[in-house]
Amino acid sequence: MGIDYTKRPKAQPPQPPAQPPSTPPAPGYGQQAPAPTPAYGQQPPAQPVSLSKITLTKSAPSISLSKQGATTGQVRVNLSWTANSSGGGLFRKAKGIDLDLACLWEFTDGSKGIVQALGNSFQAPRDGQPIIRLDGDDRRGAGGENMYIDLSATNRIRRILIFAYIYEGTPNWASANGVVTLSPASGPEIEVRLDEADQSAISCAIALLENRGGELVINREVRYIRGAQDKIDEAYGWGMNWRGARK
Repeated sequence: MGIDYTKRPKAQPPQPPAQPPSTPPAPGYGQQAPAPTPAYGQQPPAQPVSLSKITLTKSAPSISLSKQGATTGQVRVNLSWTANSSGGGLFRKAKGIDLDLACLWEFTDGSKGIVQALGNSFQAPRDGQPIIRLDGDDRRGAGGENMYIDLSATNRIRRILIFAYIYEGTPNWASANGVVTLSPASGPEIEVRLDEADQSAISCAIALLENRGGELVINREVRYIRGAQDKIDEAYGWGMNWRGARK
């Protein structure tokens, strides 16, 4: 008998039964539905912008505007408070409190002064383009008072002390709920809350802006002072001469 050299196919292993195409599970608890693909020619929906706010506290009192990238345009300084904050008895009408926003300023050329509603000192310098400007006087506290500082003039600024004082009403800082918010043209808002109280004080130094070698730094003060502008000057060594003024 001869040998058969014909090649025969090898036996194939059994194949598993075909599986139906898998269907992705519907989104449920702990799952997120995939974002719909925009049609051709359409732009995807814009993502919401998250704006953060930085609150200066005792434990974190300082921030650099330069490091936050907020060195262009103007920074708006807003003071808001609760006007009807001085309590009254059962048969006594409560008188509201009127806070005024102001600042002491000193420039690198040695000039210094004050921006406030008293004496109509609404800007500095008082001639030419102002570096600091107060936009008006608010007696109610609802919208607050606004001051603007031109950050493009940082090289001319040595220091600016932002403060508030009680123009009318009984000192009641605790219930006035005062808050100062600095809003640069870019970067997060910076908040300083007047969350301490001295019922014998009529003034409060709130924040100090200083030029430290070209870097503009904001420091929380919240320092209550028993006296008017001259006592604030004395506390911070501004060295100005004072006389009475009216709105």
